[in-house]
This record gives sequence, C-alpha cells and structure tokens, in this order.
Amino acid sequence: MTIDTDTFPVLETKRLVLRKVTNEDANGILKYLSDEVVMKYYGLEPFKSINDALDEISWYQSIQNNKTGIRWGITLKEQGIVLGSCGFHNIVSQHFRTEIGFELSKEQWGKGIALEAVEAILSYGYEHMNFQRIEALIEPPNRASQKLVEKLGFIREGLLRNYEFTNGKFDDLYMYSLLKQDLNNNKS
Repeated sequence: MTIDTDTFPVLETKRLVLRKVTNEDANGILKYLSDEVVMKYYGLEPFKSINDALDEISWYQSIQNNKTGIRWGITLKEQGIVLGSCGFHNIVSQHFRTEIGFELSKEQWGKGIALEAVEAILSYGYEHMNFQRIEALIEPPNRASQKLVEKLGFIREGLLRNYEFTNGKFDDLYMYSLLKQDLNNNKS
C-alpha cells in the first residue's frame, strides 16, 4: 500500500476528472464549504475565509505527505472547477484498511456525481493501494451518504456511540465497510 508523494494519480470517469487540489482551487472550495447545508455532517463549522480553504488544501497535502491519506478534487471534464472532493484518510497500512470521505457542492446533488467519483476511488484503492477494507463513518441523520455507500455495496456494521466530538457536541456514527471481495462480488 503506497502513496506516491511525487506524482498524483489523476482518475477519469465518464463525466469527471478527479485530480490534485491546489491553492488555485481555494475560491471554489470556499464557495461550497461555506454552505451550512454542505457542512452539516462535515465535522467542521462552515468556512468563513479563504484561509479556511487554504488550510483544508494544506491538510490534503499533509495527509498525502504523511502517507495517511489522499484526497481528490472532483471536477466535471468540460469545466475543471473543483465541485467537491473525495478520498481516503486514516490509512492503517499494516491492516490494509482506510476510511473514505466525500462532499459535493449542493448545486451538484442528485446528479450521480458523488456516486461516480466514489466508485472511481474505490476501484483505485483496491487495485492500486491494495486495500482490503474501506470504511465509511456516517452520522445517522445523513441519509444521503448512507444511501450512496449502500448503493455501492457497503454493509452497515453497527453504531459507534458518541464516537466523535465535533462542533461542541458528541456525534454517533454508523460504521459501514466494503471489503475487496464485496466489490468483486458486486461486479459479477
């Protein structure tokens, strides 16, 4: 399981290009991560300044440099503007597992973009990063994310009570997982 810190894997799907997020993307990221609706289950307060967006981009770079994660910017092929992001974090190499995360600009909801992007990174994670298990931790009220991962074959394993403390409160999280063989079974 390796994350190459010199080259960034660009992934293409039918409609999307998933690419490295750079400081030039800060205004686009600020636009959707300042939206209270988008940030409702993100675990952070809505962004207020360009510095918040630059800090987020810096975090993307640090997880890649530390080999604990990788985050792609989601862009439509014909536009190239970052509309969201998706990726892996909390990689535990010795156990061949990671967590997945994703968010998307509200204007792009309901178009299958998040599903298409997450499908692409799942394939990349199993084929190129050698993951055995990919987890998704989702707040119980976040039905849209639950539906997305269930559509991809993730299994809800249980409820992690008061698992995270974010925005001044404890949050319960559902633990979902998708094993490499589950993905292969879904394709057959």
